[in-house]
Amino acid sequence: MPSRRAVDPGEMREAVAALRPWLDGEAPQPARAELAAAVRLSLRTLEQVAPGNSVEVRVPPFAAVQCVAGPRHTRGTPPNVVETNPRTWLLLATGRLGWAEALERGELTASGSRSDVSQWLPLVRVGNP
Repeated sequence: MPSRRAVDPGEMREAVAALRPWLDGEAPQPARAELAAAVRLSLRTLEQVAPGNSVEVRVPPFAAVQCVAGPRHTRGTPPNVVETNPRTWLLLATGRLGWAEALERGELTASGSRSDVSQWLPLVRVGNP
């Protein structure tokens, strides 16, 4: 399987920055295509900064990536899974929401001993959180 093209940091920043009013609670949810682009590019960035296959990060309905060095998982449900919704993911990716707070609120599930990917967050800063 060919490797994916590296994410252009400027492209990712632009996609996420376009959603800043929504993330700040000042605008309605963006169009599906805009939201999908920001989620996919930021997840692919996580995949690049934390390479590996031991943790699966899922942001339905847009994408899932494997990251973090460690034992590779190939079949069934991985032992290390992070799952959240698009808004929570982008709040985490921009540093507007902390990992522990998202877990506490029930906006994020993280199972498995390697599932805490907070050391790689935020991925991008856009304006003041």
